[in-house]
Amino acid sequence: EPGDAARAELAAHGVPVADVQVDGALSTGAAHVTLDAQGHASYRFVTPAAFDALEPPAHAPGVVVFGTLGQRDARAAATIRRLAAVARVAVYDVNLRPPHTSVDAVLASLPLATLVKLSEEEADTLAAALGAPAAHAAFARTLSERFGARVVCITRGARGAGLWMSGEWHDAPGIAATAIDTVGAGDAFLAALLDGWLADRAPAAILERANRLGAYVATQRGAMPAYDAGALGLM
Repeated sequence: EPGDAARAELAAHGVPVADVQVDGALSTGAAHVTLDAQGHASYRFVTPAAFDALEPPAHAPGVVVFGTLGQRDARAAATIRRLAAVARVAVYDVNLRPPHTSVDAVLASLPLATLVKLSEEEADTLAAALGAPAAHAAFARTLSERFGARVVCITRGARGAGLWMSGEWHDAPGIAATAIDTVGAGDAFLAALLDGWLADRAPAAILERANRLGAYVATQRGAMPAYDAGALGLM
């Protein structure tokens, strides 16, 4: 039933669901979320779950968005890395969620990525693990040069984000907002970031739109709140 409900929700939002896989043995993956007083989330994941047994689709998508949590099982990791390796654009949202914080999975994913997005906490963790500079601009440049990513974005929550793109570091402040529920805000930010980059927008415009959408989602209940793109200045 949760899987059927999730598929129906995707379809209602206009997302094609023909390639959504159904597993006859494993339950639909779930994350139990706890919010603190500032709306920041902590997670408890149900495991094993259906997405641990992810199988390759019949086609190779042109753009693949993937993360670290989805690679906690060797079967799913193999499928995800295979898709990322052949994609025209592979977007890696590092998205470390305890206890699934394997640096080995990160090191296997970074060489596959065209665009990398990570939080400042994740940047600090990886800078220490890789022996890379801690300063965000220098760290982003190191990731790009060492692993081949064309774009590296580091988010700072309410304090905005920075973007390494075309050999330069671009920085933008956050959008003033009172957070209620931060679940989905990072995903919304990434969606706007990817959309802007694929549309060949200027770095400043990409960051402003991504910050604006992420901030809006953080002020709403739930990970997929309704919104008017024109009213938010996202058109």
